[in-house]
Amino acid sequence: MNAVIDRPAAVPDALTTLQEQGFVILNNVLERDLIHTLSSTLAPSFGATPVSTGPFYGDHSRRFHGLLALSPLMDKLVRCDAVMGLVEAILCPACDRIQLNLTQAIELIPGGLPQPPHRDQDMWPGPKDGIEYLVNVMWPLSPYRRENGATIIWPGSNRRQDEIVIDPAEAIFAEMDPGSALIFLGSTLHAGGANRSAAPRRGIVISYSLGWLKPYELPWLAYPPEIARTFPRELADLAGYRVHRPNLGTHDGRCPSLLLGPDTSAPKGAIDALLPDQEALIEQYLAGGLGPIAGV
Repeated sequence: MNAVIDRPAAVPDALTTLQEQGFVILNNVLERDLIHTLSSTLAPSFGATPVSTGPFYGDHSRRFHGLLALSPLMDKLVRCDAVMGLVEAILCPACDRIQLNLTQAIELIPGGLPQPPHRDQDMWPGPKDGIEYLVNVMWPLSPYRRENGATIIWPGSNRRQDEIVIDPAEAIFAEMDPGSALIFLGSTLHAGGANRSAAPRRGIVISYSLGWLKPYELPWLAYPPEIARTFPRELADLAGYRVHRPNLGTHDGRCPSLLLGPDTSAPKGAIDALLPDQEALIEQYLAGGLGPIAGV
């Protein structure tokens, strides 16, 4: 199956590829001029960011986060219709709402080693039981080629999760140009390549996770209320300002969207945020038809 889809074909085609291969590349999803402008906006941050430290990040990369606060153009990437359709199809069956897991800019400096192969879902140690925990989206700011460290993907590795290491000969390099997007599952084995060219390779990764997980990047610190108030409501929801039923991610017993309103100082009192089936069970219990209610 061809894992590269030209702009964007029917979402079901891309979804089938994503589910079977663990990744899909959507060509020409956004205008290159938009990506070029965003790249120019982020250039000073790349220049000011120290080289990363550690065996996973490597000593030939630069990484920084909190990208929603650096450019309003990030919303075009985060809420791209073609991407969100796939993300929601993968994640929404297992949660009440999805959330941003991180926004990260990455520069691979010439030299260094390839990143160790890994599955991003392993950040969370819980049993997966066939549930996808997150979906990653890689947006190149410069062309991704094998020689400059394009992301390495093991096709079908999402269906081989008992294999920690897979033969490198089975991997492919996700080559693409600015305006395209690589979408891959948290269960897919992948790695950053080694940049053997003479120029840096830059890109952005946006990841979305189940709303009941602790995210990689704490959104309330990255985007405190005074910043989140400038976001469109749907973007603020993704960035953590929406309760996940039942009663997860609240502030003072209320949906954290309260912090984005005009009056946040006066005590408000707690309000339940329950799923409909939980409300129905409680109603039955109060009517004397059930035993104790668990998990509320």
